Amino acid sequence: MQIEIVAIGTELLLGLLTDTNSTHIAQQLSEIGVDCYFQTRVGDNVDRIKIALEIALSRNDAVICCGGLGPTSDDLTRNAIAELTGSELVFDQSIWARIESRFSAVGHKPAEINKVQAMVPKGTATIPQEAGTAPGLICPVGDKVIYAVPGVPAEMKEMLKSTILPDLVSRKKGGETLLFKTLRTWGLPESKVAEIISEHIEDLDRQAGQGSPSSAMLHSPAAKTEIPTIAFLASSTEGVRIRLGVKSENRERAVQLLAQEEEIIRSFLGDVIFAADEESMEEAVAKLLKQKKLTLATAESLTGGLVSARIVNVAGASEFFLGGLVSYATDIKKKFLGVASHVVSDTAVITMASEVRKLFGSDIGIATSGVAGPTSQENVEPGNVYIGIAADDKTEAYHFKLRGDRERIRQTGTMHALDILRRHLIK
Repeated sequence: MQIEIVAIGTELLLGLLTDTNSTHIAQQLSEIGVDCYFQTRVGDNVDRIKIALEIALSRNDAVICCGGLGPTSDDLTRNAIAELTGSELVFDQSIWARIESRFSAVGHKPAEINKVQAMVPKGTATIPQEAGTAPGLICPVGDKVIYAVPGVPAEMKEMLKSTILPDLVSRKKGGETLLFKTLRTWGLPESKVAEIISEHIEDLDRQAGQGSPSSAMLHSPAAKTEIPTIAFLASSTEGVRIRLGVKSENRERAVQLLAQEEEIIRSFLGDVIFAADEESMEEAVAKLLKQKKLTLATAESLTGGLVSARIVNVAGASEFFLGGLVSYATDIKKKFLGVASHVVSDTAVITMASEVRKLFGSDIGIATSGVAGPTSQENVEPGNVYIGIAADDKTEAYHFKLRGDRERIRQTGTMHALDILRRHLIK
């Protein structure tokens, strides 16, 4: 079964809002083994919405359109669907009663404009919901179907879970399950990660009958049932994500195949992989600190508190994080952390890490310094980052030459600091 997602709203085209709804819907569709090969965005215009829906229906079994169901003049989804299906819009008294009830519960009366939300194309089923006032729509178009949901994420997710996904499962002709696993890496560029597992990719391509090794970089999850697929997504500040995909007629078999593929990739990359799926670097570090019952303190210059901020993003960070010192000014480094000179150096970060460890009485101290730019400092050019770690009466310093603007250098430096800490804890 194949579905297209059509996101409706001029604000999406102008870049005023990020289309997180399509991402969420696509993720949920993959979980039930439904393919999504196209995603479309269209502005608030009846004719263009109608064209987008016609194209989507021509190449898919169903369409999920998101947005344009509110009460204002630019909410035109219901009008476009009515024109597409040749149906008139009719007033649904039961929907209006539900809208009145919702407003009454908070001591208000609905505005006259809200009556638009009770207008539905004739012959269309509605999807009731609790989070808002606009109902969703289920519109049959021959042997195909259009689902329409509000653009408000909470309302969309409610309707997707309660009605649309179960309805799609009942319409599916096959029982295929499509599962994904994302492995997160840090420290190697995308090209190097791909090179390390290139022979394995070539083997998968041969099994899938695709021939060209490079095709595995982008080949569709539907290329061949039960042959794992690999795709890459690189980020300069969060590392390279490796997405593994498996499709099978049997869910238990899909789970087994995905676990086997993950084991293979981990055998190639080892501790370059720091987490899976949505687990962050700081969560990976926190898990290790808790397991080993160790405490941490930070001394930050270049990163300006970003390392500490990411650490305390983790629930329960007070178990292992004692505190930190943002020693941005040179005088502060000298006064509180004992840095004698050359604050941008290996020696400086080792001193900072050692002193902050003593200051807070922690098991581990980690420190950052460097030049984010745009000008040099102490004759050190922008992009030079130093990270020091002190633990077990041993100290180490690391030097990185990073590229990018101030924000990118600081974010990347933060990830390097957390990764150094992670690797220390693994050892």
